[in-house]
Amino acid sequence: MCSLRACAPPKSAWWPTSVITTAMSTVIGAERTRVWRALTEAAEVVRWDEHILELVEPAAEYPRVGRKVRWRYQLGAIPVVLHECPLEVIPDARLRSSVALGLFRFDETFQLATEPGDGSRTRLSLKLVASNSIPVVGGVLDRFAVRRIASEFIDAKLRALQK
Repeated sequence: MCSLRACAPPKSAWWPTSVITTAMSTVIGAERTRVWRALTEAAEVVRWDEHILELVEPAAEYPRVGRKVRWRYQLGAIPVVLHECPLEVIPDARLRSSVALGLFRFDETFQLATEPGDGSRTRLSLKLVASNSIPVVGGVLDRFAVRRIASEFIDAKLRALQK
């Protein structure tokens, strides 16, 4: 099995001391096992996430800690590769991954909990922890731009999962 270090470059290479944490949650009208399946089965992910086109590098037993996967991803009009490496997997409860999408590198955590009083609904939370700046050609995206990008990313994922 890969170590956690195998999932990403050493923190000193790209992980700054200043980070932005952005989190949101929503309630989904499905049981936790169904929501977990939507997050962890490649065919399901492609079905609900309009940006993910396909799993490029299929990984047996996805998600498995340390097992890297690559997805073809549509970023606006630009096709890119999204690299994901699960760091923590607790079935039906938590999926934390190291993700690289171009120059945007972040830690992504999905947390699932049964909605109190209604076992047929799931509270799904998504948290992103990212650098507070992203280098781009000719400059840097500042913390306000990073927060906006992270918020839009989270919002789009949670909305898509509700469908």
